This record gives sequence, structure tokens and C-alpha cells, in this order.
Amino acid sequence: MKKNLFYLFALICSMSLFTACSDDDDAPDYSKVIESEIAGNYKGSLTVTVEGTTMPSEPQKIKIEKASPSAINLSLADFSFMGITIGDVELKNCALSQNGDTYTFTGTQELKVDALSCTINAKGTVTNGAVKVDMDIDATVGGLKQSVKVVYEGTRLTGSESSEAKIKTFSFDMSNEANAIVIEQPVINDDNTITFRVDEAAVEADANVLKTLVPTFIVSDKATASVESGKAMNLSQDVTITVTAEDGTIAEYIVKAPTKNSLMKFSLDEWNEANETEYLPYVIPLPTDILATPNEGAKLLNGVSENVGKIGYPVVIEENGYSGKAAKLITRDARGTLADYAKAYITAGSLFTGKFAFNPLGALLPGGALKQTHFGVIYDKKPLIFKGMYKYTPGTPFIRTTNDVANETDEVDECGIQAVLYTVTEETETLDGTNIDSENEDRIVARARLDDGSAKSDWTAFNLEFKWKDGVTYDATKTYKLAIVCSSSKDGANFNGAANSTLIVDELEIIGE
Repeated sequence: MKKNLFYLFALICSMSLFTACSDDDDAPDYSKVIESEIAGNYKGSLTVTVEGTTMPSEPQKIKIEKASPSAINLSLADFSFMGITIGDVELKNCALSQNGDTYTFTGTQELKVDALSCTINAKGTVTNGAVKVDMDIDATVGGLKQSVKVVYEGTRLTGSESSEAKIKTFSFDMSNEANAIVIEQPVINDDNTITFRVDEAAVEADANVLKTLVPTFIVSDKATASVESGKAMNLSQDVTITVTAEDGTIAEYIVKAPTKNSLMKFSLDEWNEANETEYLPYVIPLPTDILATPNEGAKLLNGVSENVGKIGYPVVIEENGYSGKAAKLITRDARGTLADYAKAYITAGSLFTGKFAFNPLGALLPGGALKQTHFGVIYDKKPLIFKGMYKYTPGTPFIRTTNDVANETDEVDECGIQAVLYTVTEETETLDGTNIDSENEDRIVARARLDDGSAKSDWTAFNLEFKWKDGVTYDATKTYKLAIVCSSSKDGANFNGAANSTLIVDELEIIGE
């Protein structure tokens, strides 16, 4: 099974462990050593290893308290991971056994959540102010077995450590030539985002200038940051800085990529390639902070393991585009794979402005895949025209999902090409696959949509005018997002489409005023 999926599952499993431990009524009295040497707050890290592959450690705090003269409680407050809030968790009444200066405790837990089941065996030690908990997890997801190991290591705090975890200042030294494009110094906002402005013309001329900016920042006394001040930072996309206080308290700051010009044009000539040990390589269109595809999610169906069926990626590079390279979007037949658990029997190829918010747990849940497509980026002008070039070839067979069952029909697939303008109250707000096509979505104010989604064997131009809802006009005081969405199956959001339907798009452009 794949790394990210089990990284998430292992953390959920390990946190569920904190429910029960062994209990021995005849154990000796360790009250003095518990109160003077063991009880307290610990600062440390959590590390997950899946089939010999170790993930980056995550900082974590725990608290140990006296449960009885012979037992302890371990607790972890307000735990969250990968955007999922786990809440308060505890390992209660852990009976201690002594071997010299080392005190040992054990625990076992069985867990079943949807398609996941786990058997967790844990063993912990406390020695001279240091705690270590080893958790061996035998996990099964969708019938596939995987061995996962979770290790927590931490040291006891004295109680005098600082808990402040802040970025105090954040700026760009204008004497550094790399920062010449900055026209407005950063602001640290109340929501821990950091925003700034740049010369948009300079970015339009060379987008790479955002990748070499050199910020300087100061964090709280005795705190540490996950990135180093005074080093080049790629701000063509959002960057998260984790600040860890002396006592282990954590705060996250997000340095937001500066807003781009209202004029959007994508030649689709530049791509990156993601090479991960557990998956077949896949491509990523540039710029990554504006364009997205479902490839990151489809990697779960393209693992290198022999036990995983490989359907191919829904977005690949077309070397012979209208001009240079182009994006080739392909509807993949996902029947007989892990996608069956989500009733997602096809994976339509799609290219869109916004972000694919990959959540491996959500991907296995019915309807969960649709919520991972966060459509739209901030757009501060009135859009007039959406234009570009495309080719389209419908595939076969057509797969229609009815009452969560896949059926083959004689229908002919059609592609989908559209741009959608909608209002937001805050920049983090987005539409997704569940509502981008809805005519009843109040936030949508204008749409430019290709009406003819039939086959086109030659390069065909489209020039679509934005049509506004009745009674709605552009209001410069409001905040808008613009979503470009191209799909090889126009009803792919409902998992209806034909295997191997292929849409090739190039030279996409939004003209605004």
C-alpha cells in the first residue's frame, strides 16, 4: 500500500491506542518516583515507518500523570494531523514494572474504521526523564496488508520553558537583488498568514523570480523554525513555516504566494515530474500554485506494488500540442481497484485552476474524491472571454454509475470545457466537484461554457463569452475566484464517462478588463 495513505492511517491508529493499558492490583508502590521523576510534560517527536520506509518526524508533546501508586496515564491534547483533528487522546492506567532506572509499560488495541482494520501492540519506557513508546501496527486496508511502526520519543520538561511560538517579524531586505520585485513588505495577519505584493509585470516576464526570494524573519526567543531565515524560498506557491516553542508548543504560519495578474494564459509547455518510490511517476503542470490535476490522487491506483492494479494517470503531456506541448486528459477505467470502495468507477482526466487537496483517507470514502478538487484562484478583474484550442475523441465503453453500481451503456461521451466566476467571503473558500456545475449555487455569478462537447479530430478553437446570471453585474468591491475546468468526460464528477475518452487542450487564456 502507498506511503501517504498509511502515514495517515498509522497516525489515526496510534492515537486510537491511547484508550487502555494493563492493570496490576498487586504492583509495588512507585508513588515517589512517579511524582518526582516521571510525571510531567514531555517534548518530542513522532516517527512513522511503513515497510522499511521512514517518514519525516512530526513534533509532538505528551503529558504523563500519576494514575495510582503503580500506574501512569499518558495524554495528548488537541492532536491533529494532515488537517484532520483527532482531539484529546489518553493511554490510561499503565502499570509500571521496574528494571534499574527504567520503568516499562505496555498496551494493545484493536481498531476498525470503514475499510481499515488494525491490531496495535505498544511498549513504552521511561528512563531518567526520557520516554519512548514503540507501536507495532498490523493494518489492513481494502484487503491489503501492511506493517507499520510508530515511535514516539521525548524528554521531560522542567516547567520553566517558554511556550511562545511566533514569527515576530518577516520582511524582504531590499538591498538583496533577489528581492527587487517586492513592492509591498509582508504583513503578518491574525490568521497566521503572511501576505505581500510584487511587481506583477516582472513576474509575468519571468515567473521564476518568485522562486528565489530571500525573506528574513525572527521567531520567539528559544523557539525554532522549520525553514531557515535568510535563505532562498520558492514563493511561486504557498510555503508553510512551523514554529516550535522551547516547551514543544507548535504554531504554523503560511507565507502566501503573491496574487497573480488578472490576465491568465497557459501555454502548457512547462511541466514537472513527481517521482515517489511507492508510485509510478506522474506529471504536474506549471505553475503549480495555479494549475492542478487529479494525478496526485490517482497515484493511489498506480502503485509500484504488484498487488495494486495500475490504471494509468488521467493527465499526461501531449508532446505535439497546438503550439509546443499541451495537456492530454484521459478518462481512466477504475473498476476493480481501490476506487471501488468510493464507488468511483472512472477517473476523468481534468485540468483546472485551483488546488487538488489530496486526502488519502477521504479518497476511499464515497464522494470524498469530489471534495478534493478545490476549484478557483483569486481574480480581481471582470472576465470577458475564455479562449483556447482543443481536440477530443470519445472512448468506449461508456460507464454509467447508477445507485453506486457501474453499468456499461451505448452512450457517447462528451468533453467539458468551462470557466466559472464566483464570489467568496475569504480567500480559503472554494467550490469543488460537488457544486462547480450546479445552476443553483448562489456564489456563481458568471460562466463561460463550451456547448458542443462532441468529437473534434483536428485542432479546434473555442472563444467563449462569460454569461452573467440575471440581475448580476461585476462589483469591484467583492472578492472573486475564477475556475477554469477542462474534463475528458463532462459528467465525470458523477463518475459517468467512457474509458479512454481523450481531450487535448492548449493555449488556454482568460481575457478580462
